Amino acid sequence: MVKEKPNSTRIYDEDGFRRRAACICVRSELEKEVLLVTSSRRPDHWIVPGGGVEPEEEPSVTAIREVLEEAGVCGKLGRCLGVFEVFQNSERKHRTAVFVLVVTEELPEWEDSKTMGRKRKWFTVEDALEQLSMHKPVQLSYLQSLLTCRNDKALCQSPLQNGKNGGSPS
Repeated sequence: MVKEKPNSTRIYDEDGFRRRAACICVRSELEKEVLLVTSSRRPDHWIVPGGGVEPEEEPSVTAIREVLEEAGVCGKLGRCLGVFEVFQNSERKHRTAVFVLVVTEELPEWEDSKTMGRKRKWFTVEDALEQLSMHKPVQLSYLQSLLTCRNDKALCQSPLQNGKNGGSPS
């Protein structure tokens, strides 16, 4: 299912959930620091970069594109932490595939920094958990899944595990 939006095309799965992708951007393989960006709707809130899957686009490609647009970073895409569901009502529901990205380059300027003044900031995992716990409980679960995988690699061996680690299965 496809629904048009003024500046993009929204893609929906067979259950009517909007398809999204996001990345937990980490500074190194140690995964002790994560990059958050300011929200476009609430610039005083920090969020995980991510957005809608475009037609004919794989979620992993979406995740890489979105972190470049929203956070101005590039890197090495790692494992998928799962697919996380939000169901607020029949009009607002989405499934987000969440990946880990080890950042290898930070651009001095990027699309959202120029068009909307979006900012990015490195946080310790603990501080990022605190930021997300205030306003983004689903994104908090992304980060909790990262910790689970980091502490028990046996749970997270496959790079593309749909929903097996912290998200609702799709």
